[in-house]
Amino acid sequence: MKRVKRSKKKNRIPILLILLFILAFALGIYFFVFHENAPLKDAAEKLVKPKKTLKILDLNSDERPYAVMIDNNVGYNAHAGLQDAYLTYEIIVEGGLTRLMAIFKDQDTELIGPVRSSRHYFLDYALENDAVYGHYGWSEFAKNDISLLGVDNLNGITNAQGAYWRDKSVKAPHNVFTSIKNLKAEATDKNYSVTSHDFENLNYSVDPIQLNEMEGATVANQIRIRYSSYHTTGYTYDSNRGVYLRSMDSQPHVDKITNEQYYTKNIIIQKMGNHTIDNYGRQDIDDVGSGDGYYITNGYAVPIKWEKASRSAKTKYTYLDGNEVKVNDGNTYIEIQPTDEPLDITE
Repeated sequence: MKRVKRSKKKNRIPILLILLFILAFALGIYFFVFHENAPLKDAAEKLVKPKKTLKILDLNSDERPYAVMIDNNVGYNAHAGLQDAYLTYEIIVEGGLTRLMAIFKDQDTELIGPVRSSRHYFLDYALENDAVYGHYGWSEFAKNDISLLGVDNLNGITNAQGAYWRDKSVKAPHNVFTSIKNLKAEATDKNYSVTSHDFENLNYSVDPIQLNEMEGATVANQIRIRYSSYHTTGYTYDSNRGVYLRSMDSQPHVDKITNEQYYTKNIIIQKMGNHTIDNYGRQDIDDVGSGDGYYITNGYAVPIKWEKASRSAKTKYTYLDGNEVKVNDGNTYIEIQPTDEPLDITE
């Protein structure tokens, strides 16, 4: 009996040693991974915390953008689909009016418009975003430059009638509409590339950008961008949502289908010279070169510089210290305002 007892006691010793070894090993792994100086701490945190990604754009998608010319001589409640655009340009045209160019990517927007004719300087921004360019008609300047610059274009009058339709309940010529599905079908039919690896234009940040402590920052709750005595674009900051609500000539700019007011996360203003080039009053702009502007987001504005080396080059936006502007995750309106028109940014 004594020998049996001694045997059981001896058997307990290896088991105890194994348990102590396992405990020491576990403590060692814990110390190695989670000690503040351990090299694998960051890796462990990355496994726990999901990687942040942009919401406004899927940078891993190679789908090519579509840039659509939008009629802006229609009032504040006649547009459709513009909220789906991740980037929208507004530029002066003849008569003191403006025209919009809305850029869509990875969207299936069913109604976009009303679509209007091309103006040649909008091509520069379609090119820098590597977008297929949708329009309904063109000026002679635009017609020549589309050919000269080799722009992949979808013209509803000449080469892409199937991409557009007229809403007979709306007075012409302000009644042409399109959809992403139709634009894609026409682009594919013409053997245009429908993929892009050069669409990324702005320097987006997944982390919130706060401008209040930057050089020259001012409170920006109300923005009035006058283009002429005929048109002024406005934005009002909605602090609850963290976005700017858009207006046209002091009227809320609303979607004709949803009746919801358009909004944007970011506003980039470029001050730029313009001049008349024909008897009809058509304009040209001095977009190749450099100038001043503002970046506005989250209730603040900071002065910036812009620079564009050629018509197809991407515009470079920098803070006054020379660092590249970082843009908040969200849609953006780029307002290219005539240099001699007033800009009001107030509380």
